Order: sequence, then C-alpha cells, then structure tokens
Amino acid sequence: MPFIDTKTNVSISKEQEDALKTEFGKAVSLIGKSETWLMLSFESGSLWFKGSDDAAAIAEVKLYGRASASAYNALTAKLTEIISRVLGVPAGRIYVKYEEVEYWGLGGSNF
Repeated sequence: MPFIDTKTNVSISKEQEDALKTEFGKAVSLIGKSETWLMLSFESGSLWFKGSDDAAAIAEVKLYGRASASAYNALTAKLTEIISRVLGVPAGRIYVKYEEVEYWGLGGSNF
C-alpha cells in the first residue's frame, strides 16, 4: 500500500497527471508493490528550494512495510526520471522522501 504525495511549483495538466499516474503505477513494482493498492496525490503551488522558486518537486512515498535500500535507490531514480521528463523539473531539484509505516488501516481495520 504505497501512497505517493507529489508537490511541485509547476502547473500540472490533466494529461501530465494521467502520465504520472500511469508511470508511478509501474514504478512501484521496483519496491515489490503494484498499482492495485497505490494511492496518489498531486499538488501544484508555491514551493521554494535552494532560495528560489525555479521548478522543483518533492515526492513523499509512504509505504506499508519495508523495502531494501537497493529497491529504494531504484525507485528514487525512476521517480526522479519520470517527474523530470513529464513536468520538466531538473533532477537536481527533485527530492524523494520515504516513510515506512507499521500500521495502515483500510475499511475500518488495520492490516
């Protein structure tokens, strides 16, 4: 059950959002997950990085359970590539943050 919350200061069109959704859906396989349980959020607004409001983004990945360091490295590379290509944000201005969650609920109970 990954949740990827992407924030950027670049406007995101419906077509770009659809492209991100499709590609993120494939990318989560790098951490052993599938699109079946993937939840995504996209937010475009004010974002400053390194003292400027040039194009920047952060993708926060919350994951039920754990993945290996190599899996996280592969996903970071892939998410960075996708965001850079689809939204035009330079790779050096994209953060990817991970949070492993021990308890995750759905439908009124926890997994």
